[in-house]
Amino acid sequence: FLSLVAEFCCGFFVILILGNFWFLAVLYLLWLYLDWGTPCAGGRRSQWVRSWTVWKYFREYFPIHLIKTSELNPNHNYLLGFHPHGVLVAGAFGNFCTDPPFKNLFPGLTPYLHIMPIWFGCPFFREYIMSAGMVSASKESVSHVLNNEGGGHASVIVIGGAEESLNAHPGSLTLNILKRKGFIKMALKHGAHLVPVFSFGENELFKQVANPKGSWLRNVQEKLQKIMGFALPLFHARGVFQYSFGLIPYRQPIHTVVGSPIPVKQNLNPTTEEIDQLHALYLQKLKKLFEEHKSNYGIPAHKSLIFE
Repeated sequence: FLSLVAEFCCGFFVILILGNFWFLAVLYLLWLYLDWGTPCAGGRRSQWVRSWTVWKYFREYFPIHLIKTSELNPNHNYLLGFHPHGVLVAGAFGNFCTDPPFKNLFPGLTPYLHIMPIWFGCPFFREYIMSAGMVSASKESVSHVLNNEGGGHASVIVIGGAEESLNAHPGSLTLNILKRKGFIKMALKHGAHLVPVFSFGENELFKQVANPKGSWLRNVQEKLQKIMGFALPLFHARGVFQYSFGLIPYRQPIHTVVGSPIPVKQNLNPTTEEIDQLHALYLQKLKKLFEEHKSNYGIPAHKSLIFE
């Protein structure tokens, strides 16, 4: 969905340049230059955009549900680790970039969904995603959010990143997380409590072309991901009036379960051992969250998370 909107915005910008409205394009480029740092400084959210009626229908289509398992004290800042990435990241967008799901369950907390910086270079599209509450996934941006002295900020990071989208097959429970420890270091440096979040059903929205590790397709996808910064999964789902083929996601329920916070004491210069220790604890809490709730959402008892 975001890719389609981005393409439309870029196309509109090209039309301005090639048409008789090139001066508007020049003015916008000047604005872009002056406003370049905003995605790393908390963005520019709009309650009006986040409350559009279309988001209500978007959430109801799947449908998307947000499940609260514990209180999150608004006097603290939090770093929410979202799993898995899936293809669409529908659970993250539907629950953290639209109102009222998160707002009603966790009053006093403001969620910021961190996404790849490359999206904020897209003309006009950047204005839309910032208005929805999305900000850059850069270290500078995460620090800005978690530096709020009065608490009440929640950084939402899709830990597996674009690389994990290549594992987004129906039934897949593989998470790219063993080598991803930057979010742990950020939580320690800012004293932000860690919260594991697992979105059941995220990988069921599309069928992806088989791309096992070591295959020629996977090798090409991984090389392109390293070059461009984002992955290109080959997927399909349903159409508008038929269910056999198309790019519209399947109507599969998504249950995004927010776990209990892991208290983190601020440590401006954490050692490797301290980072590894907290990372291991996070993995333990994430696995526990999954095991406690998997039976509620159709996951067989013998299946467990696989960490890579």
